[in-house]
Amino acid sequence: MKMNLPPSVLRLASLAAAFFAAYTASAADVALHWLDGASPPAPSGVSWGVPWPRGTVQKNQAFSLTGADGKPMPLQSWTLAYWPDGSIKFTGFATTATPGLTGDMKLSTASSTPAAGANLGTDNASYIQINTGPLQCVINKTGDNIIDWMAVNGYSVAQKGQLVCILQDGPVNNPEDSPKREKYVGEIQKVTLEQNGPVRAVVKIEGLHKGLYSGREWLPFTVRLYFYQGETSVRLVHSIVFDGDQNKDFIRGLGVTFAVPMREGVFNRHVRFSGEDGGLFAEPIQPGAGNAQQAAGQPINGGRGYGLPSAAPTGGRGSANDTYAIFANFKLSQPTPDGFTITKRTNEKSTWLQSNAGKRSTGFAFVGDTSGGLGLSIKNFWESYPDSVDIQHADADAAQITAWLWSPDGPEMDMRHYDTMAHGLGLTYEDVQIATSTAYGIGHTSELTLFPTGDVPSKADTVAMADTGTKLPIIATTPDYMHSTGVFGYWSLKDTSTPYKMTIEQGLDSVLSFYENQVEQRHWYGFWYYGDFIHSYNNAEHSWYYDYGGHAWDNTELGAPLWLWYSYLRSGRADLFRLAEAHTRNTSETNVYHLGPMMGLGTRHNVVKWGDGAKEARISQDAHWRFYYYLTTDERVGDIMRDNLQADSAVARFDPMREAQPLTQYETDMMKQLNFPGRIRVGPDWLALAGNWMTEWERTGDTKWRDRILVGVKDMAKMPYGIRTGTNLVMGWNPITADLYPLIDTTTDRPGPGQYNLATIQGGAELAMELTTVLDDPDWQRLWLQYSRLLAAPRDVVLRDNETHTEGDQAQYYGGGGGNPDNIPRLAGFAYLKTKNPAFAQLAIDRGIRNLNFTPRTVDVPEVLNPVTEGRTDTNGASQSSLNTIVVLELVKDSGLLPTEAPAAPAGGGGGRRGGAGAGAPGAPAAPTTGN
Repeated sequence: MKMNLPPSVLRLASLAAAFFAAYTASAADVALHWLDGASPPAPSGVSWGVPWPRGTVQKNQAFSLTGADGKPMPLQSWTLAYWPDGSIKFTGFATTATPGLTGDMKLSTASSTPAAGANLGTDNASYIQINTGPLQCVINKTGDNIIDWMAVNGYSVAQKGQLVCILQDGPVNNPEDSPKREKYVGEIQKVTLEQNGPVRAVVKIEGLHKGLYSGREWLPFTVRLYFYQGETSVRLVHSIVFDGDQNKDFIRGLGVTFAVPMREGVFNRHVRFSGEDGGLFAEPIQPGAGNAQQAAGQPINGGRGYGLPSAAPTGGRGSANDTYAIFANFKLSQPTPDGFTITKRTNEKSTWLQSNAGKRSTGFAFVGDTSGGLGLSIKNFWESYPDSVDIQHADADAAQITAWLWSPDGPEMDMRHYDTMAHGLGLTYEDVQIATSTAYGIGHTSELTLFPTGDVPSKADTVAMADTGTKLPIIATTPDYMHSTGVFGYWSLKDTSTPYKMTIEQGLDSVLSFYENQVEQRHWYGFWYYGDFIHSYNNAEHSWYYDYGGHAWDNTELGAPLWLWYSYLRSGRADLFRLAEAHTRNTSETNVYHLGPMMGLGTRHNVVKWGDGAKEARISQDAHWRFYYYLTTDERVGDIMRDNLQADSAVARFDPMREAQPLTQYETDMMKQLNFPGRIRVGPDWLALAGNWMTEWERTGDTKWRDRILVGVKDMAKMPYGIRTGTNLVMGWNPITADLYPLIDTTTDRPGPGQYNLATIQGGAELAMELTTVLDDPDWQRLWLQYSRLLAAPRDVVLRDNETHTEGDQAQYYGGGGGNPDNIPRLAGFAYLKTKNPAFAQLAIDRGIRNLNFTPRTVDVPEVLNPVTEGRTDTNGASQSSLNTIVVLELVKDSGLLPTEAPAAPAGGGGGRRGGAGAGAPGAPAAPTTGN
């Protein structure tokens, strides 16, 4: 249908360019700072991303970085994303820094940093060699040693780096059970020198784990190794995808292991484990009678009692053959988030000794002698229990150190559903489906840091290594600068300039603080769970519904990732970055399918994170993950976002409305007649796919991804009700051409425009608004503005608006907001932004900006196991209420309608309603919503 657009609507097509018209000169210097206040405690490289306003930075731009002391810092750069005009949107950077630096750094586009030297990597036929200066490393391209050797100052300190897995055949159901187990070792299939520069080199290793006896190959892995100029530390990112049978394949151990050469006498060999709060276990493997020099890790000459026992010891007191005991094996084990133990033994025929214990180890271990050794750190060690580090054969020519990401000392990894039957969407909000409620294809990523050394590090240096490994070092821009570049759509800066705004900000902070504390109070930890929240709260039991159908793990329901990332962007708070980081790392892996027929789709909320049968693009969409990718340059998340492009075809195979709105005969006939294989909703499905395409378009600059968006836009522009065409906004879908088709049965009585409760509250509204800033297309500008103005308008109004483009100018057509009031505020705010009609601004303010401030109430024993706080009842409400407030504050900031006086306190202590899930009696689960 061809539209005659008035000048006011035609102008919308150029708004994206006008939005950035102020940024036509060269980019100014950018102030940077260490996210956590100072550079890492131990020498380390760092990679981060910086955005640029549209049109200010072009390809091949040179950059320089100056430290707080005014001295140049080494710098390497690469492009992460492009604006539609070809200018640079995000640049990735890498540098190195000495420990403990504070103060602002300056990034400049005016000149380039002096050449940093030769590239770190050399790509050979059968191996890749890395030389950072003090560290040399060889990575094999075949075989089972992902790292052949690492040397510091010419001495080999680590060899035969391998990936290991212990697979158990079936569960342990009874104490007497002893299922068969087999060791698997990672076999390399492909090695790529992904990045090779003078400051940073990245090596990507891909393969499968292979059984030593069965020869079976399974459990795909990807390992990335990060090397930095002048540094010995190496970052290792370890990802696996579960491709087994969840009813048979039980992982008993999963880890990374290295051989560490031992050249010195046993009395000069040392083991160290980190505890918490700077605590350190540090012992020689042959402890003597209180030798302070030895205890400090310094070389000693041995003497009476030291060395290896005689071949035929007499064993008598005072005998010349007497030696101190030699402890060959050590173990740090964290089986729970609240307790670790350290044990040791002399040999396999002798008992383990309890050496020490504590609550939460930071997950660092070292083994070596006074000529060198290897330390390693497992990030989120206690948070991702059960894990451990063990050291074996420290008395031999080579010790073995293994970082167990899933400890064999813990239970088997059980991937099964929590029950053998489903409990019903209408009763427990649960949608279990036999074919799709599976772990096959879900993933997990762990992060480690390797610390090869040329000696036994001092105790202070060891603690610094342990602290460095606990968090990814990040360099950040200020919130003001980030906001000025126009990236990530529409979001507001934190503003406390009036009593009204201060109260609103305090409310937003109170919700964030509550969730930060809930993670700790409710022990939301574990290998598969750390980073996620629970969906709904059980007031009667003072507990979140961890065991109740679809009310359990939230996954990414109702935009939780966007809420967390916008909260960080607008504040710059390091704690919020870490909260959002953990959430992204978890949900991008455990709720997304990385292989198989559902690749690119994600799982709706459930007791078991992958246990719900509903698999949809809204859960896995790239709009959730690109914040982390652009701010950290994380290549693993980059892989996930690219893999999510497979959702185009997966969503056709797994119709998102197959249960909520089964195919009609008319729709079946239309699909055959027009030759398209599937159906999707405009929102949240098409908007999620469009976000994937937009992300790939900006990452590559390849306009074919933009064109997939435009195909759907042109199709919807021809439909009678635009975005609202179809029952529940369901349209036909062709994944090959990206075409959408109207599915309107004209034999029914005057089919009208559709409404759908989930259309825009899963991240769709934020994505659609951002598309208006980058997609210079008049059809999209018209479609989205019409949808925002006429969310619940009847048939005749929408048809009339196709000609007038002016209906709803009193904001009278919002009604119930398409079945959910959370649809209203951001859409009304956008309508104000484009029309400047105060009626829309007032509606957005009244419905969208909420005083969320509340003081949690404390529940004490014996009502609960441990004292806890409560007050919020659902994560959907927290996400949507916060997002509405954050976005609407930006959209209406120039309206002059924001109050100045502090708003009244929320009724009921700010408990919060169930956004997107309907309302229920206090303490009762929310009523299920169609398709949610």
